[in-house]
Amino acid sequence: MPTYEYACPKCGHEFEQYQSMKDDPLKTCPKCKKSGVKRLVGGGAGLIFKGTGFYITDYKKSSSSSDASATKPEAAKPSKKKET
Repeated sequence: MPTYEYACPKCGHEFEQYQSMKDDPLKTCPKCKKSGVKRLVGGGAGLIFKGTGFYITDYKKSSSSSDASATKPEAAKPSKKKET
């Protein structure tokens, strides 16, 4: 849900309100309680992606040498038997 900016032309109070896009614009000022509040045109905020899957490095191809070493099974090591 976006944050909208409002200004009251009667008392000059400016404030922000977090509300749904479906909600009607506010009509009364929370400070002076008079009607006539206007919604301001804001510049907006940058788009923020949170979580995994949104990073540039997630889409880069890995080098073939690192992929090959990651998929090769390790060679079996000879076991040392203890002589008794």
